[in-house]
Amino acid sequence: MPTSMPDIANQAQAHIEGTLDWVGMSNIEMPFMVASESGLPQQVGARVEAFVSLDDAKAKGIHMSRLYLAVDELANDDVLSGSSIRKLLDYFIESHNDISKQARVSFSFEYLLRRKSLVSGKQGWKGYPVTISAVRNGDKTELEMQVGITYSSTCPCSAALARQLIQQAFKKQFGHDDLNLDDVVAWLGTTDGIVATPHSQRSLADIKVKLSESTDIFPIVAMIDRVEAALKTPVQAAVKREDEQEFARLNGQNLMFCEDSARLLQYELNKNSTILDFWIRVNHYESLHAHDAVSITTKGITGGYRA
Repeated sequence: MPTSMPDIANQAQAHIEGTLDWVGMSNIEMPFMVASESGLPQQVGARVEAFVSLDDAKAKGIHMSRLYLAVDELANDDVLSGSSIRKLLDYFIESHNDISKQARVSFSFEYLLRRKSLVSGKQGWKGYPVTISAVRNGDKTELEMQVGITYSSTCPCSAALARQLIQQAFKKQFGHDDLNLDDVVAWLGTTDGIVATPHSQRSLADIKVKLSESTDIFPIVAMIDRVEAALKTPVQAAVKREDEQEFARLNGQNLMFCEDSARLLQYELNKNSTILDFWIRVNHYESLHAHDAVSITTKGITGGYRA
């Protein structure tokens, strides 16, 4: 029986020489405890991507098992935080120091939050897609957080057209009579009184932010709270009729084209000095059209995100 097994990555040279930007694995499935702003870590099921650069043109390949086992150790023995990710990237490079100079990793998961209803006080769970990414190049680590937040958007144009139809219906009903308040109130409570409604749609704000290199606890909840407060119409979890009525009121008072949503979030994120850079994409999944309405914007700094 052989006393040792062959290690082609170490013992063989590439048939065709050349450096490669990134080599590694994607869709690694593992559970993690995510460090939380509340102090209590939340367990998530994540999909991980782990890579190192292949800077030795003659090297046959990298040691993928070393990357996997390091990610597995983090999942079992530590919480997911800025410091643990920096330690992980250090090991990626140390374990490949003869062939690699850069490392990167990302963790994608759904972050669950308990959210209150608008009026009734009922509570329900809402999931938010989150991706935490990091790249190590020399002594510098770049940290990025991406969060998806769903909300409702009501079209200002269709609201104006609906109001016009209501005005016309009102004039037709009461244009030749002396107005009686009770009659008007009763008429407004019928389908004849509200002859048209504006169209609205579920929408998505997809936001990427560059964080300080020294960040430890990722501001997931703070970002979600900031965006939902700015938009004012986040989708709800548990609702009673009074919550649905308040949601209708908020939609009517916060009419938004996709341009309005993007500018509102751009203004809000520009107020936060801890965010080094940001990229925002809002998708309004149109109920009128078969296509989507989209706006994309960035902070606009030199060398930063590009739209």
